[in-house]
Amino acid sequence: MLLVLISAFAMSQAFRTAAAVMAAPLQQDFGLTPRQLGLFAGAFHFAFGGLQLFMGSGIDVHGTRRTVLAVFPLAVIGPLVTASADGFAMLVVGQALTGIGCAPAFLACTVFISRRFPSGQYASVNGAALGIGSVGLLLTGTPLALLIQGLGWRAGYVAMAACAALAWLAILLCVRETPPAHPHGRPSMLAALRGYGELFRLPHTWGIIGLALFTYASFLSLRGLWLGPMLIERHGFSLVATGNVALVLSVLGMFAPPLFGRFDPGDARRRRWLFNFTLACAGLFVLLALPLGAVPDVALSLAVGLVSGYMVMQYADVRAAYPAAMTGRAMALFTMAMFMGVAFMQSLTGMVASAAAGLGLDPYAAVMASIAGMLVLGAVLLRWLPQPPPA
Repeated sequence: MLLVLISAFAMSQAFRTAAAVMAAPLQQDFGLTPRQLGLFAGAFHFAFGGLQLFMGSGIDVHGTRRTVLAVFPLAVIGPLVTASADGFAMLVVGQALTGIGCAPAFLACTVFISRRFPSGQYASVNGAALGIGSVGLLLTGTPLALLIQGLGWRAGYVAMAACAALAWLAILLCVRETPPAHPHGRPSMLAALRGYGELFRLPHTWGIIGLALFTYASFLSLRGLWLGPMLIERHGFSLVATGNVALVLSVLGMFAPPLFGRFDPGDARRRRWLFNFTLACAGLFVLLALPLGAVPDVALSLAVGLVSGYMVMQYADVRAAYPAAMTGRAMALFTMAMFMGVAFMQSLTGMVASAAAGLGLDPYAAVMASIAGMLVLGAVLLRWLPQPPPA
């Protein structure tokens, strides 16, 4: 059942990273500026992240299966709207609908793992789920590039809509779940949402949110938006060559989270690891900002994909920071912060790229430097804001 739930998450991964390969044909057809490209990519994540609290409440009230089955059809409708777009506004609407449809996809997996697996296996199973779900990243590498080259970008979105429909059907047929028990009666969605106030009253929540805003966002901003334009415009790569690099980066994204999940150092040292790896990742983006050439840029991008596997430890950090009764809400809040961070970073870097181009500067140097700065900020917030109480 977990593998079937992961199929929806895999499609979510595909949708959120398609812009890296779609960027060039969309710019050609609609004349998109870097700022518009950032807004297009960010629309998915604004919709996805903004609904995480509602999805967490829905899962608590109605269960993972019902919540995913009710919402995921929008992940079929959204890409079809994008495929039929005749202007920028419709592109954004399609992205937003897709983001809403995908909103419960990974949260359902994390809650399922939290409820069905022993606590000692959480980090490794969650890492494995992230790795398996990264199959969706493979779809938006070479396969999507070849499809776009042969049939056009609209066919790419139609194909992804078809895959999303199959994932929904698999969940309908294969996932079975006992409805959540509510001894005092099923709470209303409003009452469930009010429960998030408890999280914000805990001072260590702010450091967790501060780091969550920037970590995964850095990887997704590279893999899901700027990798393709950077390689095509900076180094003259073809669309398929760019897809090949994205494919290798995606393979690393499959294996890195399970690897880091297996070597999780435990509660006592985990936060030190998160701080150090976040700074290391920032250093890689600083190097990407420098004019080192095509081979170093490809190597550094792949290094980001490998090192970014450390981010899976944030889930274990969230689980350790709150009592069991708050785990579902804490995961939903963390996921919301993570994907709102992606939307914010992609939109902001789009504005940075436009501003740099207007000043005659390398837009990709400005983008990579700004991502590095945001990662450093996230590390500082984790380190110096209040820490969780000892277990």
